[in-house]
Amino acid sequence: MLKKTRLALVATTAIAALGLAACGGGAAAPGAAGGGAPVTMKVAHNQTEKHTTHVALTAMGEELKGSTDGRWNLQLFPNSTLGNQNEYISSVSTGVIDMAVVSAPQLENLNKDFVIFSVPKVFENVDHQMKVLSDDAIVGDLYKSLESSNNITVLGGLTQGARNIYLKSGAAQTPADLAGKKIRVQESPIFIAMINALGGSPTPMAYGEVYTGLQSGVIDGAENNEPSYFSQKHFEVAPHFSYTRHLVGADFVIINTNKLKSMSEADRKAFDTAWENAWKKHTTDWKTDTEKATADAKAGGATFTEVDEAAYTKALAPLKDQFLTSDVTKAMYDKIQAAK
Repeated sequence: MLKKTRLALVATTAIAALGLAACGGGAAAPGAAGGGAPVTMKVAHNQTEKHTTHVALTAMGEELKGSTDGRWNLQLFPNSTLGNQNEYISSVSTGVIDMAVVSAPQLENLNKDFVIFSVPKVFENVDHQMKVLSDDAIVGDLYKSLESSNNITVLGGLTQGARNIYLKSGAAQTPADLAGKKIRVQESPIFIAMINALGGSPTPMAYGEVYTGLQSGVIDGAENNEPSYFSQKHFEVAPHFSYTRHLVGADFVIINTNKLKSMSEADRKAFDTAWENAWKKHTTDWKTDTEKATADAKAGGATFTEVDEAAYTKALAPLKDQFLTSDVTKAMYDKIQAAK
């Protein structure tokens, strides 16, 4: 039923988009000052309404609507209402939806150089990560690399914080504790290699299926951050959270390139300002929300354990040379380390 609902919503959105295009004629650009109907852009993501991402993008929409006198607005579709992240890519490319939040591995499928953002230990912490993800001199060319091929512009990044491993039983104090355990990962070569390097058995699985996978025993654990661990209630079925801190993960906000270019100069400036304020709010709120999610998960029975972080770092070290093979990623890695 959920899949049918998603398909129906996407189909309805597509029909509406085609209808708007057919009515365009010689009218002024959408939302342009002095003409054109107000534009509400559809934004898809897979988190709940209480998640840091939803809150930050809601604030962005409110600011954008106010600063453009209602010419531009955002309508958010949380909880994977419009499909999964893989579907977001094609929907944004074709303009069925306007914007979406996708994880870094999704963009690797379009340009392998995006793997730089998923290399273990590439970022020292959240502040280092966000300094890099907002620096056009480091990431600007990569963010624009999908425009001509896929009609997608990467606006910028949102932190996922440090990603850690949680299990149904026992803590993962060293990689040896993961031997033979089935760990859910995103469908990405580097995420699969990461769990293999730690001695676990990587099991690609959709984000929305993790709870039932843990509950039924299809998987023994997963890796993610504290807000997702709590908001998706994974703590109920995998109460042993280990601070492996193997990766500071990244989400990216993508937008249909043609829609972005249709903005007037003044509205584009307002849009860019609203986006900058949104990612800064997200970064600030993330730290508070992580603390709260941890406390709430503990209250729900979860245990949080420090691990032998040096052992994890040593096990994961070979992945850097294995995956950073292009001149682009090698140069970016050096710039990222220099930005510490």
